[in-house]
Amino acid sequence: MSDEEAHRTAADRGTPAGGAAPGRHGDRLFAGGDLVLLVDRKDRSYLRRLEPGGFFHSHTGLVAWDDLLGRPEGSELRSVGGTRFRAYRPTLSDYIVKMKRGAQVIYPKDLGPMLLFADIAPGDRVLESGVGSGALSLALLRAGADVVGYELRGDFARRARKNVEEFLGSAAAGRYRVEERDCYEGIDLQDLDRIALDLPEPWQVVPHAPGCLRPGGILIAYTPSVIQATRLREALERGPWALAATVEVLQRGWYVAGEAVRPEHRMVAHTGFVTHARLLPA
Repeated sequence: MSDEEAHRTAADRGTPAGGAAPGRHGDRLFAGGDLVLLVDRKDRSYLRRLEPGGFFHSHTGLVAWDDLLGRPEGSELRSVGGTRFRAYRPTLSDYIVKMKRGAQVIYPKDLGPMLLFADIAPGDRVLESGVGSGALSLALLRAGADVVGYELRGDFARRARKNVEEFLGSAAAGRYRVEERDCYEGIDLQDLDRIALDLPEPWQVVPHAPGCLRPGGILIAYTPSVIQATRLREALERGPWALAATVEVLQRGWYVAGEAVRPEHRMVAHTGFVTHARLLPA
């Protein structure tokens, strides 16, 4: 089977070229077209696609992709200069940090809480506005939601679609539609379960939400500035919303080496505020 035929066959199954969609691989071996995360001994990581007959270019020389074909996840590879790499399948978190982007993304430390605060479940109908490079889209789709995105910039919309299909495959892309339009001007959808916003002025969307979100539905928004979060809360307080809350997520790693245990000197502190609220019946 040619590479082109393999790619088409994988797409027909709703999976990326080379095999199963990320998620539950079992003991599947690496094959052509798979996304691969190479990690060196200093924990530096590189996201690439496995191309039979091709090479990964490193500062210590080439790594032949053919050396990874048919081998399990966690296998060791060596460059011609002797540098060791371990090969893994990228997690969603790995992919979001490394994926191609046209806009700043919401990072994993905020995406996880957002999925829980919005209580995203399989089959939920979600409007996402401000899709950017598709980080939040990927998280929503991986959780099983059906997503319609509103995005003003065509280049961002195209990048988000490409990132979704590259990581999740065509089946997930079939649950994802991005329209190039302005959410501030209105929403042409009905019976939504959730509205997820990554916009400079999310309070402009609040008046439109009751007409398209079901009672008990959740609006969630990511805002870098506390002024933005405050203005959003003021709009929500005018009703008909309840259980409004705003949180900031801080992430601190720990250094653990034998008996030397301490917090890392650096931490991921402020990235943004997450605000969520539930819609009351009319």
